[in-house]
Amino acid sequence: MPVDAQGRPINWDWVQSLNLKRGIGRATESDLAPGTPADLHALLKWDYAVRNAVESILVQCSATFMMDFDRKLSSYRLPRALAYANRRLNDEICLLIDKGAAEQLWTVSSEKRGRATVTVLTPTETCPFSLDDIQDDTDTMLEARTEYRNTVQRSKQRGYQSRYSSSRTYTGPSAKANDSSHHNANSATTGNATASYGSTGNAQSQPDWRNAYLPGRDVDMVMGIDIETTGTDPARDYILDVGFEYMNMVSPKPLNVMTGYRYEQTYYEEGDAYGQARLSLGVPEHNAQHGNPLILSITGIDVRTRGPQSGLTIFDEYPVAQQTLLYRLQQLPYVAHNATFEHNHFMLNVAGYAESYRNGEITIIDTLPMSKQWDPESAPDEEHPYGNNTLDAYAKRQGALADDKKERHLGLEDAHIMLVAMKHHLNTLRAAGQGPWGPGGIAGVGGKHCKRRF
Repeated sequence: MPVDAQGRPINWDWVQSLNLKRGIGRATESDLAPGTPADLHALLKWDYAVRNAVESILVQCSATFMMDFDRKLSSYRLPRALAYANRRLNDEICLLIDKGAAEQLWTVSSEKRGRATVTVLTPTETCPFSLDDIQDDTDTMLEARTEYRNTVQRSKQRGYQSRYSSSRTYTGPSAKANDSSHHNANSATTGNATASYGSTGNAQSQPDWRNAYLPGRDVDMVMGIDIETTGTDPARDYILDVGFEYMNMVSPKPLNVMTGYRYEQTYYEEGDAYGQARLSLGVPEHNAQHGNPLILSITGIDVRTRGPQSGLTIFDEYPVAQQTLLYRLQQLPYVAHNATFEHNHFMLNVAGYAESYRNGEITIIDTLPMSKQWDPESAPDEEHPYGNNTLDAYAKRQGALADDKKERHLGLEDAHIMLVAMKHHLNTLRAAGQGPWGPGGIAGVGGKHCKRRF
């Protein structure tokens, strides 16, 4: 892997020199302490540059690991280690920004730019230096990655077209007829795929990459899972809460399981669910010091109380929990709502997950495309131009959540209403001969998984 996700050469000697255990930021504890002398400009400039480099390496590692099947890549250990170091680096950046604000060097705001929400520093009258070169560059970094990815794709396409054109040159007049026939066959296949999701009458029905995560008509025992995190970026944010439980979509609930589980939302009924489990996790000291008002308002989890003094373990430093979770993810298809969120966090948090997924040992089912493709009431409207496919909306439409209640935003509780909604939805589709039982439905469990290669 010679270049990163922006097309820049990777200095692997520099990567090897990073002290991933101690941390890859430049600031000392004294630099971060309020009221102590520190060159905030130099520290932030260094930390932003390191974060830019590390995150672009991480993105390219993921692409290479999941697309290069010509080689046997047996370990994803380095990206996981880099991600943990990058999270702690991001905590340091946040504390340096907090310190500058406390010293009235700048004010802090957030701004949406393209696909990124960036932190913007505005200098005060007493700020002695320019802030132009210590601004959050997440938006420009994402743009550079997109530009490089498009350049690579265009290059590959030109190479394909060149080879294709060359092959046509020597095949004679009959090649055109063969090409036309081949094109028509492809068109028919695409049309059938579209029609298979149109059988519900959903105005949104169309080919979509998420359709790969739809269940098949033989799906039965599954594990539903949901996580709560400090943010949306697995390279910057920590997993705070993991909740999972089991449910059979067809066969009866096992007789030998414990019953009577009480959810935090006491009006939730256990029903067909069993094997409930919850894992509460900690954060590093610097993350706890910074705090997270947004996550507190959404989940009720206050990261300020989840530092080392809480006794809770950081997931990155909890190998037993990682191994236990991985074992469960390997045994059955796991279900999540917007499952790529869980998947991306597991890739950079759970030792062995990336390797197991690449080897075809993990199957993922997503209820979000079930809502989008198979629930007519999710169709776009004036209030929801892209359709209303949140877990809260899906659960209410499928009778898993009362109209006057809201999604709790805790792992286990959200996993529960998701599975209840999924089972009800599948029963409805089965009775109507739609969804997995429609013209384009597939046999088997369905879901997204890699083909076993080794």
